[in-house]
Amino acid sequence: MAYTRTELHQQILSKKNSVCDWFQSKTKNAFIPIYSSYDVRDAGYKVANVDANIYPAGFNNICPTDKETSIDLMVKYLDEKYSKDLQRILLVTEEHTQNPYYWDNVVTIKDLMESAGKQVRVGFGTKLENPLTVKSANGHEVLVESAWGDSKIFSEFKPQLIVSNNDFSEAHEEWSKTVTVPINPPRELGWYQRKKSDYFKFYNELVSEFADVAGVDPFVFQVKTEYFPHFDINSESSRADLAKDVDDVLKSLDVEYKKRGIDQKPFVFVKNNSGTYGLAVIRVQSASEILEWTYKSRKKMKAAKGGRDVEEVIIQEGIPSIVEKDGVVAEPVIYMIGGDLAGGFLRTHSEKDSTESLNSPGAIYKRLCVSDLEIRPEGCPMENVYGWTSKIGSLAISMEAAKLKT
Repeated sequence: MAYTRTELHQQILSKKNSVCDWFQSKTKNAFIPIYSSYDVRDAGYKVANVDANIYPAGFNNICPTDKETSIDLMVKYLDEKYSKDLQRILLVTEEHTQNPYYWDNVVTIKDLMESAGKQVRVGFGTKLENPLTVKSANGHEVLVESAWGDSKIFSEFKPQLIVSNNDFSEAHEEWSKTVTVPINPPRELGWYQRKKSDYFKFYNELVSEFADVAGVDPFVFQVKTEYFPHFDINSESSRADLAKDVDDVLKSLDVEYKKRGIDQKPFVFVKNNSGTYGLAVIRVQSASEILEWTYKSRKKMKAAKGGRDVEEVIIQEGIPSIVEKDGVVAEPVIYMIGGDLAGGFLRTHSEKDSTESLNSPGAIYKRLCVSDLEIRPEGCPMENVYGWTSKIGSLAISMEAAKLKT
């Protein structure tokens, strides 16, 4: 059965107590990291998150009202997880000294934890002879110190918790051996070993459970994702094998769409299985496209953060976006603190169409407030429906953490 967003919203509201009880039962003994974010696609016939970030870098873009309500969520998470005795936090960041927008994100996270009553210092997971000062796009100055275990920040500030905003595309194993305080999100959930194929496997399994409780077709929230190991962009035989698998996925999607009366030509994205920042992502509408990839396309599939080779990919169902803002295609991005919806925004891109990835240079962020749910849930179908795919996503991350024994 195909649903409109409003019908899906009303169906979830009609089962609100049951789905909330289900979610609470799942979170009871699960580890959910301090924060996460989810890129959501809404095709009208389907709503699903297509990317989950455990070390989100856009807190500065969330709705201003959400920033205010997030303070209580941060207090709740830290008190429940670490007790009220936790006072000193070291925020370990990416080393993007030349990206002023990233530092607005750092300033927002720091302000959020300080507003929750904590003392916060900022550091790099590298040795720095002297502290340095970086400036954000909005003119805020951030003092950055060495977060190495033998640095002054440990001997003098004595942090009780490290909150990481570094996504660990590189393992930083040497650094981790120098620190003994807890790290949240844990380094082990970093991209040096995390796999998107695991996340989406767990996510789709959880959707089946949620759909049963909510009384909806699981297809509505699932995103078909197939794992393709041993990828070699320079190998003709590897590209041929990938093309065959892509063809199988496209045919399978076509059957599912026709079964539900959905008038949509299937397409997929081929994505780096351990990627971030929207790198190594290509839209594919037919298997023949892969066999005809130009040098430019092959180069794009080699572009991973930190210069790492792309050795595994996923083939993921493409979900077009019916969401628009100011006449431009958009996609919601939902932020969470622990298992609670914390904030959001709409990512827009004037140079992209409804089937393309919007997570690319030129994106502009517009208002979307999940705090409206506290005031009038019956009138916020977007926030409610998008919120649930994100909550399911947070449970999938908890299952990833369990698998990696963090």
